[in-house]
Amino acid sequence: MSEAVSALKGESHTGFATVAEAGLTGMVTIRADLGSKTLADALGSLGLSVPGLRGVVAAGGRSLAWMSPDELMLFCGYDEAPKIVADLTAAFGGEHSLVVNVSDMRSLFVVSGAKGDEVLMKLCPVDMATLPQMEMRRTRAAQTGVAFWRSGPEEIRLICFRSVAGYMMGLLEVSSRRGGEIF
Repeated sequence: MSEAVSALKGESHTGFATVAEAGLTGMVTIRADLGSKTLADALGSLGLSVPGLRGVVAAGGRSLAWMSPDELMLFCGYDEAPKIVADLTAAFGGEHSLVVNVSDMRSLFVVSGAKGDEVLMKLCPVDMATLPQMEMRRTRAAQTGVAFWRSGPEEIRLICFRSVAGYMMGLLEVSSRRGGEIF
């Protein structure tokens, strides 16, 4: 069996902001009634709680993002994703839900630096000036569906399908080139 590798093997570029593929990251989609006690208890066992509308919560090296009224995305260590899927599936028992390891279907990027917002301002129809920390946005970057959140004062995390990771890196790299600053 071959060793798992991320889409771009951690590729990064530095311009007026740094853009990097985060490497192998565990990602688990959870579709369920977000008001379910079963879901709350299962997430509690991971040290997490159901985030509010468009929210992202983090604890113990994991993050949990609100994706839609019945969908969450859990970010964790790549190697722990299969066990989390098995544990959550068992916790739900017969309750209507879907828990899927999508780690190999998605790519995670990190945009960092004081002018990191400007990278996404060029690509996405989002008012970056009003995006609070730990709030998820689902939108487009050029012609690609993405979701992103401000994960720190000078850091934005962005996910897209793995099949467009090279294209996304190209967009981010060109948008972050020195001399292309907006302000």
